[in-house]
Amino acid sequence: MNSSVRGHVDSGTLGFNKELFNNSGYLPMNTGEIRKTIRTKRRALTPAQQQTAAQNLATLIAQQSFFLRAKRIGIYLANDGEIDPSLLMGIALNAKKACYLPIIHPLQFNRLYFGEYREDDQLKANRFGILEPQFNSTKIAPIWTLDLILLPLVAFDRSGSRIGMGGGFYDRTLAACADQPRRPTLIGLAHSCQEVESISQQSWDIPLDQIITEREIINA
Repeated sequence: MNSSVRGHVDSGTLGFNKELFNNSGYLPMNTGEIRKTIRTKRRALTPAQQQTAAQNLATLIAQQSFFLRAKRIGIYLANDGEIDPSLLMGIALNAKKACYLPIIHPLQFNRLYFGEYREDDQLKANRFGILEPQFNSTKIAPIWTLDLILLPLVAFDRSGSRIGMGGGFYDRTLAACADQPRRPTLIGLAHSCQEVESISQQSWDIPLDQIITEREIINA
């Protein structure tokens, strides 16, 4: 690597995570290594940083036309250092929008249902320890009937490519929209520190319409 470029990588002035290059020539890490590095980075954010990011995210999204128009929204409960959309969910519920949380499909491998969430609903922990609506007592929405899905991701780049947790839950679930006459707007949410220089797209990856951080909206 050119010494000048190496210096910029070391200092972080190129704007991407220098941790995503190894120590033997700065070769790009593989997907698993990127996932591990970025998960560690977002878990290291302090509670104050997480709260500020959540507030900024909610303020940014709440004024967007896609959010104002949406009546049925798929959203998630933050886990593992993910940026927290719960303030935004509160805004949506106060505006009488229906909010749906992912539920791990009890029968189909690595697929999700979306169950309606109402304030004060009793949630249960799934096998990953993430709270979700109780399958037998919630209203399930077919994926194509949602107007908007806000989904978590582990890493992203400027082209809209993303890395998830590795289970393929969202890709398999969203693939069901391929043959439908309409599909929800798909927006990935992340901390700005989760951005990387580039991610290789896989054939099964479902493209996002936008990625939104606490700082900006990135059109995919």
